[in-house]
Amino acid sequence: MPITYHVVVAFGRDEEGNLVPMEPAEAPNAESARRRAQAAAAKHAGALAFSRTGDPNTGDFDEAKLTASYGDVDMSLLGE
Repeated sequence: MPITYHVVVAFGRDEEGNLVPMEPAEAPNAESARRRAQAAAAKHAGALAFSRTGDPNTGDFDEAKLTASYGDVDMSLLGE
């Protein structure tokens, strides 16, 4: 049965100033993910919220859908 996960990822910077994704955190819904991303961006280089829908039993998931982006972020650093 498909399920949608809402995720928030903050981005920090390493010693050279490169963006580094921090530990992702799950949110209960899209609005909560947006609010959490906005709050995280105030403390870090940036943050984003996205959702993915799929079946955790089979591992089949749709492409991530960006919900919100604040500050400096780079989705390519997240991998799949």
